[in-house]
Amino acid sequence: MSETDYYAELGVSKTATEAEIKKAYRKLAMKYHPDHSKGDKQAEEKFKKISEAYAVLSDKEKRQQYDTFGSAGFQQRYSQEDIFRNFDFSDIFREFGFGGGAGRGASSGGPGQGGGYRFSFNPGDMGGGRRRQQAPAKGGDLVYELPLTLKEVATGATKTISFQHDGRTEKITVKIPKGMTTGKKLRLSAKGDPSPYGGPPGDLFIRSRVMDDPVFGVEGQDLFVVREIKLTEALLGTSVAVPTLEGKNLNLKIPPGTQHKTKMRLSGHGLPHMQATGKGDLYVHVHLIIPGKLSRAQKELVEKLAETGL
Repeated sequence: MSETDYYAELGVSKTATEAEIKKAYRKLAMKYHPDHSKGDKQAEEKFKKISEAYAVLSDKEKRQQYDTFGSAGFQQRYSQEDIFRNFDFSDIFREFGFGGGAGRGASSGGPGQGGGYRFSFNPGDMGGGRRRQQAPAKGGDLVYELPLTLKEVATGATKTISFQHDGRTEKITVKIPKGMTTGKKLRLSAKGDPSPYGGPPGDLFIRSRVMDDPVFGVEGQDLFVVREIKLTEALLGTSVAVPTLEGKNLNLKIPPGTQHKTKMRLSGHGLPHMQATGKGDLYVHVHLIIPGKLSRAQKELVEKLAETGL
């Protein structure tokens, strides 16, 4: 199934407001509407694409589903019939100043009344002229948030979960792949709510949430740790021990003149990628310890250093 980027079709960002989406569609519709490009098949196909994008992004529920599950997941939930059902383009086209327009379920044909062109948004025509019989609506999807430790994310795990399904509690065993960091999902087909109309059941999505770790912070597939050094160590250079998820300690050299909050990278010591080879990186955040109080001897030494211009 091909991926469709509705935001790209309209030339807007994913954070675009309703007004920006409408403005972008109006501009493109003025260019590609059949009233302005009669007989141009490429323009007609472009007009269908931008109109489908507008039908999705101008509807709050459809847009949320598209943003949540992406193009492939959205197209599994919404057929062409679902996208254009109850969406009246005629009001929009009248607002844009087109002579005809496509109302609810408008059929393809030639010029309409008043010289306008009646354009088809029938789902069959959207797919190269072939009509499809509308399938029963799919059941609702379920989302189960699964907490994982860093070690489970690093090595993979097998987890048994319990969830409510079709009015009863169901237990299933799920194999968690490596690299399943916070927000990543697994899809279990047909484990969602049943369809009230005789269609297929929805799906169950396992969404991961990485639990806080006492040693490491997590940023995507990268890890980070904080290491503190003294003022003299920052000036003269030193070495620090850096832990890894495998339980080892790496020796990291801190060069002379290192500044406070410097970030140093240890390549390939982060979390594995979920659907690719390799790993993220481990970053060491170097924090400089500034003493709140000096002894008399320390103060005298610092004063002597100040006399040298340091």
